[in-house]
Amino acid sequence: MSAGSESYREALEAASRHATEWLDSLPGRDVGPKKTAGELLEVFGGPLQHGGMGAADVVEYLATHAEPGLMAMPSGRFFGWVIGGTLPAALAADWMVSAWDQNTSMRYATPAAAAIEEAAGNWLLELLGLPPESDVGFVTGATMANFTSLLAARWRLLTNAGWDAEANGLAGGPRIRCVVGQERHASVDLALRYVGLGTPAVVPSDRQGRIIPAELDRVLGEGTGPLLVCLQAGNLHSGAFDPFSEAISVARKHNAWVHVDGAFGLWAAAVPELSALTEGLALADSWATDAHKSLNVPYDCGIAVVKDATALRTAMGVSTSYLIQDVDGSADPFDKVPELSRRARGVPVWAALKSLGKEGVAEQIRRLANRAAQLAERLSAVGGVEVLNDVDYTQVSLAFGDDATTRAVTARVIADGHVWMSGSRWQGKDILRISVSNWSTSDEDVKVAVEAIESAVASVRS
Repeated sequence: MSAGSESYREALEAASRHATEWLDSLPGRDVGPKKTAGELLEVFGGPLQHGGMGAADVVEYLATHAEPGLMAMPSGRFFGWVIGGTLPAALAADWMVSAWDQNTSMRYATPAAAAIEEAAGNWLLELLGLPPESDVGFVTGATMANFTSLLAARWRLLTNAGWDAEANGLAGGPRIRCVVGQERHASVDLALRYVGLGTPAVVPSDRQGRIIPAELDRVLGEGTGPLLVCLQAGNLHSGAFDPFSEAISVARKHNAWVHVDGAFGLWAAAVPELSALTEGLALADSWATDAHKSLNVPYDCGIAVVKDATALRTAMGVSTSYLIQDVDGSADPFDKVPELSRRARGVPVWAALKSLGKEGVAEQIRRLANRAAQLAERLSAVGGVEVLNDVDYTQVSLAFGDDATTRAVTARVIADGHVWMSGSRWQGKDILRISVSNWSTSDEDVKVAVEAIESAVASVRS
């Protein structure tokens, strides 16, 4: 065995041991970290030493000293923001991606990675009922999935208006009017800013955060020029879905491109009994989601889906003499995403889908929604707890009287450490928001969560 191989072996053995210890600790450990970033910087920072450290020793140092600063996000008792766990097959596949070290840009150079990602993309279209002619790109997260889809939209809308943005830039061209719902996620605004389309017009939403089609019609009729409408699958606070059939019908009347931000909600399309939430979803032009959320693959895996493959490949692709195209002439992975150099982030998606199958994905999403319903039902019976939203999907928003009491209960839940839930503000009120996003959340985790909130409410009111 060469010295290099021995170094790999020792480092990987150390990493595997520490990773297993970490995962084994999740059922019993408190969720929150024990040290702050400032405290840990003293351990990991300082001047870079003159000499190096052995690979296995680096792993030992990293694992030992990072542990107090780790949030138990893979725990079934983590309900903060909208952050999923990681399925075993997806985790192991992600390790393989790092070991293979493939720069997944060209089919010619990395055929295995390209084929796996293409297969995963086709499975996703089938699973979610999206148009089979769509292109699928694997990006870093939902924000970049929105960005990628909106770049394709920009190209198509400007091209149809007779403007060549690639040659002329945006200055002097027709202004694309962007229209969003009042309760869209901030990442949509961020992506619009990145794409250079500016501040969008806002359409009022109902009490659950759904865009109102009649108001959309009114706003779309207030100006001229190319139109881009952004809808939402899964409101951050209520889990609500925009009424796609009605809203897209209105958008089509005005010749708008329709994009759907479905960071965690797009996965509801895989569950037959949730079809009322996603009816009409497939009528849009582009979709964005994050596989880390409801599908539960490791981080760094957003998904952009664009029906108009020409728009996506023209907006994102590049042609040079040193980028060798595969003999079959198919689109390369770099034709569908912002990066040339990237890891094979679609491989863990393939592994997750292969391990679950259609029914397994449906059952996983179904279980997340059912856990949220369980939490809402049990918490609504607790004195002083108000469930603010219709719990149709994976989100539960709670209030505990006035804002000060809600903030105090939220702080007490976090300080207690048995579960983690994030505070927010919705519909003019401070809230405690529960997001059920982890495949491993169990009945026992639900019980612990209810007890933690009951205890916090009793403590604050005593």
